[in-house]
Amino acid sequence: MANTKSAEKAARQAAKHRTHNVTLRSSMRTAIRKVNDAVAKGDKGEAQSSYKAAVPIIDSMVNKRIIHRNAAARYKSRLATRVKGVTAAR
Repeated sequence: MANTKSAEKAARQAAKHRTHNVTLRSSMRTAIRKVNDAVAKGDKGEAQSSYKAAVPIIDSMVNKRIIHRNAAARYKSRLATRVKGVTAAR
């Protein structure tokens, strides 16, 4: 338990920030899942459009310091490779 007023406030803020960050991270994961689902279906157009929608979401997570920039680059690279594989196959 916090011993000072400032520590109590910091604990309240941390709890509030955590819930906000959880929702942001969840929306990013949903965007990534949409790309993967489109790739699994083999739908070229849907995969490309969902990838284009996911990239700004991933980038905004970096700007908000929710995820590390290298992790974002890794997500985008892997998704792009999957999308490119679908476009080459169809």
